[in-house]
Amino acid sequence: MTTTHPQGGFPMFVGVPEARDLLRALLPDPGTETLPLAAAYGRTLVQTLEARVSHPSATESALDGIACREADTRSASSETPVRLRVVGESRAGLTHSAQVNAGECVRIYTGAPLPPGTDAICPVEQLDDGGPDHVWLRRPARPEDVRHEGGDFMTGETVLPAGLRLTAPRLALAAALGHAEVTVRRALRVALLSTGDELVAPGLPLARGQVYDSNRVGLHAMLLECGCEVIALDHAADTPAALQGALDQAGGADLLLTSGGVSMGRYDLLRDLLIGEGQVAFWKVRMRPGGPAILGGWHGLPIFGLPGNPVSSLVVFHVIVRPALTGQAVRTLRLRAATTFRTLPDKTAFWRGVIDSGEVRDYGAQGSGMLRSLSEANALVVVPEGQTVKAGDDVDVILL
Repeated sequence: MTTTHPQGGFPMFVGVPEARDLLRALLPDPGTETLPLAAAYGRTLVQTLEARVSHPSATESALDGIACREADTRSASSETPVRLRVVGESRAGLTHSAQVNAGECVRIYTGAPLPPGTDAICPVEQLDDGGPDHVWLRRPARPEDVRHEGGDFMTGETVLPAGLRLTAPRLALAAALGHAEVTVRRALRVALLSTGDELVAPGLPLARGQVYDSNRVGLHAMLLECGCEVIALDHAADTPAALQGALDQAGGADLLLTSGGVSMGRYDLLRDLLIGEGQVAFWKVRMRPGGPAILGGWHGLPIFGLPGNPVSSLVVFHVIVRPALTGQAVRTLRLRAATTFRTLPDKTAFWRGVIDSGEVRDYGAQGSGMLRSLSEANALVVVPEGQTVKAGDDVDVILL
């Protein structure tokens, strides 16, 4: 249940959907820009893309072999092969345009247009040499091995609607549609800051009690996946002066994303700074892992504070931050649970799971510091607060 902070008056223990909405409301409208396809990966499409050409642009062969009349080959088999006369060749850039008559065929290659009069393909693996101008077919030619003009899409057809995130296959499709550039949401500029005296850059010597700064690496990659421009700030030590200095470096960003310093400890300084001198939109989310997250502002700069535990940090990003940054809803599947998943009475749980054979099972150890689990699991199993999920029940699953 959402409550109110006794001194600050801001909400505490908000639900996951409310946390997403509050973060989205603080982000500026990014506007739009037109980019070449090579620069648009990860961006959100804001225009509907129609096909400027048909694909395929002509009826063509799906195989290397011969093009012929299907009716001429129906009796062909290994025991009784059918002999056809070769009257030409069709390949990319050099199409056979003359009419192909009964008893004739044309050598053809994958993607080459079918010559007039032909309607079927026999692959080269089913052909024997019948002399300089003839071939033997050991099986009938098949119309199924013909790709018909416009079989994928036709000129003028709406293929990519606005609102899609541009993945590699979608960018390839945009190119096939005939578009060299697209109009997309402008990239949000996100400053990234990790905090904590215990953090050490990967590769440096590690003292007892210290940890490598894995959050910075993982969050940077996730921001790039969202199509954001990342401003990497220096690591901030656990002192008010160091933290305030780091926040002041983030000027010009649309959002400051931090990890660490947001829970209940004495050295959770981001929490103290926002509550004491900044603004707080909420503190704590009814979720596990990741409950201590905080949203606020510092001199007009929106700040989202992620927990320092690596699993908590990445899970909160996946279910709250990513949808707000991209405008894309979290993608869920409905699968059957192969094992029981633990219920929490007052929090939505996002347990790591493994999808196998159309079912999802519990990964095992669910500690919020066990980063290896997020690498080996391939799903987050969503167990709403107070609900029970037993083996055999259907459950919502977020793909990782």
